[in-house]
Amino acid sequence: MQILMQMTCCKLQTKNCKLMIGIITYGAGNIFSLTAALERLGISYGMITREEDFEQYDRYIIPGVGHAGAAMTKLEQTGLVPKIKALTKPTLGICVGMQLLTSYSEEGDSNLLDLFPIKTLKFATNTEFKVPHTGWNQVFPEKGNALFENIPAGSHFYFVHSYFIEYNKAYTLSSTIYINQFSASIWRDNFYGVQFHPEKSGTYGETLLKNFSKL
Repeated sequence: MQILMQMTCCKLQTKNCKLMIGIITYGAGNIFSLTAALERLGISYGMITREEDFEQYDRYIIPGVGHAGAAMTKLEQTGLVPKIKALTKPTLGICVGMQLLTSYSEEGDSNLLDLFPIKTLKFATNTEFKVPHTGWNQVFPEKGNALFENIPAGSHFYFVHSYFIEYNKAYTLSSTIYINQFSASIWRDNFYGVQFHPEKSGTYGETLLKNFSKL
């Protein structure tokens, strides 16, 4: 399957056939919607399952859905954690993949990658708002960054989550409000994270993926 994906993606590339985005696969989530979006956009990609695979790519995506603690356990079992923490190329965590970049999650009382010294917290019980937070919400940039180029402030993105990353001015790239204000996206050096699903967020989600492919 991986070979077939790489052969297909190479048609989109120059003759040296270097793949652009490596998707770190570790058994925590369905990546079909992500790969379908990349194919629609003509962005080449391949799968990373071993440390040697990283050298093939210019950028990396850490996907993820479900339980953050369980996802971290699966990621540790791959043996890729030291390599991920040492990456210097642009790296994007999506949904639970973003939460893994933080230091700790209340979900499973779990220590995570600690690439951002902030925590992933559970939404407080609230009779007015349903948890999980499922649906479209407006996102407001907190600082300038090429990841959000040509995306107007207040654009809507699609969220599905019961835990959120605490708001912190040092690392919050964009924010939103559901029950409380939290980080819709984060940024530190070459590491980025988005709590929403860009691959399910229509035009502006696709714009964000294209922007990431150019970082």
